[in-house]
Amino acid sequence: MTGAVGRPAFPYDITVRTSLWVSVAVVAVLFGWGAWQRRWIADDGLIVLRTVRNLLAGNGPVFNAGERVEANTSVVWTYLLYAASWLSGPMRLEYVALVLALMLSVAGLAMLMLGTGRLFAPGLLGRRAVMLPAGALVYIAVPPARDFATSGLESGLVMAYLGLLWWMMVCWSQAHPRPGGLPSPGRVFTGVLAFVAGCSVLVRPELALIGGLALIMMLIAAKGRRARVLIVVAGGLLPVGYEIFRMGYYGLLFPGTALAKDAAGDKWSQGVIYLCNFNRPYALWIPAVLLVGLGSVVWSRGPAGRRNGIRYPPASAPGPLARSAQSPTAVVVFILLSGLLQALYWIRQGGDFMHGRVLLVPLLCLLAPVAVVPVVFPHGTRLSREAGYWLAGAVCALWMAIAGWSLWAANSPGMGDDATRVTYSGIVDERRFYAQATGHAHPLTAADYLDYPRMRAVLVALNNTPQGALLLPSGNYDQWDLVPPTAPQAQPGLSEKGPHTVFFTNLGMVGMNVGLDVRVIDQIGLANPLAAHTARLQHGRIGHDKNLFPDWAIADGPWVKWYPGVPGYLDAQWVAQAEAALKCPATKAMLNSVRAPMGFHRFVSNLLHSFEFTRYRIDRVPRYELIRCGLAMPETGGVPYTGLPATGP
Repeated sequence: MTGAVGRPAFPYDITVRTSLWVSVAVVAVLFGWGAWQRRWIADDGLIVLRTVRNLLAGNGPVFNAGERVEANTSVVWTYLLYAASWLSGPMRLEYVALVLALMLSVAGLAMLMLGTGRLFAPGLLGRRAVMLPAGALVYIAVPPARDFATSGLESGLVMAYLGLLWWMMVCWSQAHPRPGGLPSPGRVFTGVLAFVAGCSVLVRPELALIGGLALIMMLIAAKGRRARVLIVVAGGLLPVGYEIFRMGYYGLLFPGTALAKDAAGDKWSQGVIYLCNFNRPYALWIPAVLLVGLGSVVWSRGPAGRRNGIRYPPASAPGPLARSAQSPTAVVVFILLSGLLQALYWIRQGGDFMHGRVLLVPLLCLLAPVAVVPVVFPHGTRLSREAGYWLAGAVCALWMAIAGWSLWAANSPGMGDDATRVTYSGIVDERRFYAQATGHAHPLTAADYLDYPRMRAVLVALNNTPQGALLLPSGNYDQWDLVPPTAPQAQPGLSEKGPHTVFFTNLGMVGMNVGLDVRVIDQIGLANPLAAHTARLQHGRIGHDKNLFPDWAIADGPWVKWYPGVPGYLDAQWVAQAEAALKCPATKAMLNSVRAPMGFHRFVSNLLHSFEFTRYRIDRVPRYELIRCGLAMPETGGVPYTGLPATGP
């Protein structure tokens, strides 16, 4: 272990050092092996890859060319995949995402354990002890942790980020000036730590609660104006710079995914359901009780450096408030508070539709201070040796109980029979759901998802409509309802095709199986600016609680808007009303912010109006939207929908 300037920070006993690295290696291998056994790429992971395809093609960070929608939550994950894909050359994007996510997940857990080992180091000076994995065992035992170690989502990146931040914060807390020891952290270390903390919001927006708290602690502990300026600049330059880019390029204050899911809203009752859904299959309260007991016993030994007469920091260190902020105890409180804040945030949000996914971050934060624990061999007087044996025995007994629970939880059936059924809770085991729906134990590539219902029919419909069409999902899984364009091309050549748009929920599998010239939109709003700006449904499925009618997709495009072009189950009057509602000046301004050609004037306009665009909402019912905008009802010659087959316009 090394300090901030590269010299040994603490003279580890060889047993402590060896046992720590053995624990890290064993847990990393178990976690990597377990994650590989459950490898897959989620549909949402394929959404990210569609954006990467557009970046590689020169279309910019968009989901559909010519429409600036930020369909990915993690900025860092998007550009990390872009860089890795560019460097890997012909390697499939799905495999790039798989390998990168797995490597980051394992590295993140290893850094977390090393950070905790360093935290205990001062209390083990001159003592014989071994380090055993505890909280790390609990984490890898939870099946969703292994599921989302791959998945193509940013979960692996989040693990690596948290592991790195925790390790750096522990190093920072132990770097006070002391006689004969390490000097205070240099400017380079301080700047790097501030930069890492500031990047939290770019890894995932809600992680700003963690990175922001770390920056506040650093500012409190900083000595002098220059140090504070360094922290502010290093921590804020990149996030602020990207926020300016987001406001000017996308016309929003936060990612489009947050707008689609109304991240500012609250669904407390659904959040409690999600928490219970995560806890029930694995009885997570059992390791919680055991780890609290284990942590109490271990921390009663004074791991922060109060043993053997060592007390940090001495009188030459900064003032009392700074010493309190830059201390091992404060860092432990920081990571525990971060975990609680993350848990409360997601419970307030209503959780997610993927079993356990969003509660993995709070779990990892809460486990960090006991990721590994020391078992100290007794020494000293007879009385102290007897007490030491009792304490060592208690630690070993609690550790054995945790290991036993971990073995049971790792082989748990999880959600059981409800794993792949969308029940009233709206929560499913996403990996098992897609494995069952595609017939592939490990759905990894876009080609694997062609075996999902409707997917092969998409390619057939696109090939059979060279003049262009809007594809709407039919009740028959083997076909799509087609709406022809108003001005089809007379004789399209081999490289000349009419416009195509696919309107479907599963953006990832569709977007990765069709060309970038095919527009792919959804009713939820992840890639559809109209759907994103509708109001959240009060009782919709969590994560899918916006639902734009297909009438809007017909109205917002070069498609036939009368019978028999419009499918019989839709009302031509609704289509006409939606078309009229799109002429609302505020709606036109919002759509122009993402569709008008990007230039300096457009960038500045978006920047100035991004707050208005973020707040703007339309009504999903066209008639009500016309009333909201104060527009007249359109006169239409279409036949009102009566449930009978239409005969024509």
